[in-house]
Amino acid sequence: MSYVAPKDFAIRMVDAGQAKALMSTRDTFVRAYMAGAILALAAAFAVTVSVQTGQPLVGAVLFPVGFCMLYLLGFDLLTGVFTLVPLAWLDKRPGVTGAAVLRNWGLVFLGNFAGALTTALLMAIVFTYGFSGPPSEVGQAIGVIGEGRTVGYAEHGAAGMLTLFVRGVLCNWMVSTGVVGAMMSDSLPGKVIAMWMPIMVFFYMGFEHSVVNMFLFPIGLMLGGDFTIGDYLLWNELPTVLGNLVGGLLFVGLVIYLTHLRTSPERALR
Repeated sequence: MSYVAPKDFAIRMVDAGQAKALMSTRDTFVRAYMAGAILALAAAFAVTVSVQTGQPLVGAVLFPVGFCMLYLLGFDLLTGVFTLVPLAWLDKRPGVTGAAVLRNWGLVFLGNFAGALTTALLMAIVFTYGFSGPPSEVGQAIGVIGEGRTVGYAEHGAAGMLTLFVRGVLCNWMVSTGVVGAMMSDSLPGKVIAMWMPIMVFFYMGFEHSVVNMFLFPIGLMLGGDFTIGDYLLWNELPTVLGNLVGGLLFVGLVIYLTHLRTSPERALR
């Protein structure tokens, strides 16, 4: 599968972070928009499969198709730039400042949200025949997801917020491993296999992905879910974003950067 050694794909990670930080506003936003739209469609697909088969594992096995498509097309998710772009800043790459990192994150967030919201509106039309009737079985299931993963956390107070944050951390540990997986091989099958495995894990385990949630919760509100925009922001999106940042940067980006690119001196032979 044309495997790339860790030291080599660590360099690719930093190179990618620099390229994303220096990308134009237009290209950053468009690529983020498409990434959010495609990932949202994959989430709708996975929920549809899970509901129709009664087997959540089947939906989890198939969900990574969207992630693979968007990364092979060169689009960007917030979870990925959380991990890659700061490495270029740490490596002191030319032009990559703290402000450039924050600019990239902000543009990708907005692009992902706009793309996911577009797909949410389109799928809400599909699930309700143009809002002319009640949601389909899949639409009803999506509305319940929105309720359980907002007010469901709120019912547990601080413990619920901690659980939400930790699920965000665990999510981007896996998702960013998938992002790096695309750099582990120079062949198309190798890239897909390396991306597929960790994405399947995150989805089946019910971890919290900020961009997937940009689809699930707005469409849940469109389909009559019993929660508010405030519930969504406070009891899901914002803590999930913070958890995704910590999980991707701490457990993937920094670990690989420090142990494969900025290694400590080898111990001397005695």
